[in-house]
Amino acid sequence: MAQPTFFQSPPPATLAAIAAKANAVLVDPSQGEKIIKGLASLDEAGPMHLAFFDNLKYADQLARTKAGACLVSPRFEGRVPAHVAVVRANQPFRAFVQLAREFHADALRPQPWFGDDGISPQAIIDPSARLEDGVIVEPLAVIGAHVEIGSGTIVGAGAVIGAHVKIGRDCNVGARTVIQCALIGNDVLIHPGCSIGQDGYGFIFFGANGHTKVPQTGRVIIQNHVEVGAGTTIDRGSLRDTVIGEGTKIDNQVQIGHNVTIGRHCLLAAQIGLAGSLTIGDNVALGAKVGINNHLTIGDGAQVTAMSGVKDDIPPNGRWGGFFAKPTKQWFREIVAVERLVRDQAATSRDEGRE
Repeated sequence: MAQPTFFQSPPPATLAAIAAKANAVLVDPSQGEKIIKGLASLDEAGPMHLAFFDNLKYADQLARTKAGACLVSPRFEGRVPAHVAVVRANQPFRAFVQLAREFHADALRPQPWFGDDGISPQAIIDPSARLEDGVIVEPLAVIGAHVEIGSGTIVGAGAVIGAHVKIGRDCNVGARTVIQCALIGNDVLIHPGCSIGQDGYGFIFFGANGHTKVPQTGRVIIQNHVEVGAGTTIDRGSLRDTVIGEGTKIDNQVQIGHNVTIGRHCLLAAQIGLAGSLTIGDNVALGAKVGINNHLTIGDGAQVTAMSGVKDDIPPNGRWGGFFAKPTKQWFREIVAVERLVRDQAATSRDEGRE
């Protein structure tokens, strides 16, 4: 069986042309007419591929690579094998990504799953919904009363959009995604299987006598240029709104609780859990599986390492990690101290055993 190709292959190009596109320098201009047909990793590249190298962790792969050419920084040029053409770039990975974005523009945002334009006859759309020209609605999608959707937006197969939801232009609503009680800006990418605008987790606790549900009457506001990974859930607010700021990028399987406010251009990795009523500033980066307690404030530019548990406010530009999270320098010192204590105790036990 032939291997399927899911994205378009770039047209062949000379190495000189590729270097020019990447704002890089072909070290040996005599190799300028060499043909490159695609991009690949060092370990999988062949003679007609361009790869990149910028991390000594992969020095063995560089030594063994069969790539035709390699983007590399000046300090690593001497490590490139003689049979590989050297393309010098101050930031090789950035140059590689620049080329990849041009060669594989069709992979930058989800495409219609069924390759069709317009509205599928298998979709269900309430007569009061308003869809601008150029909206694509795929089979089995359901669009409720008074929904508004801007031009260029794709609504994937099986998606459900509740009454009065507003979605801007050039967005993508992934297959099987459910959206209610939400206002969504322009150029927002929502990957498959997301749930947006459902009840937040709000109860008054009465112990053995049961629990009383608190009405969740807020909304979800998602600003322009946000990306939401597959399987992510964003609860609507209880009184105030849950807000995702402009340009923020959210990975897969993230839980965002009610009343959370996330600033602009934040990065949230997979499986993060954000409890209710958090305030997260601009340009914050949270590693995978970070958990943050409710009613905290994470300052602008803060970073939290993966698998940390946060129970305290973090100041602007703080670098925190651990469980429970604290400034990373303090956390590392404590780890070293504990390891030293364990080694000393083990050495003492061995010495006592010899007596």
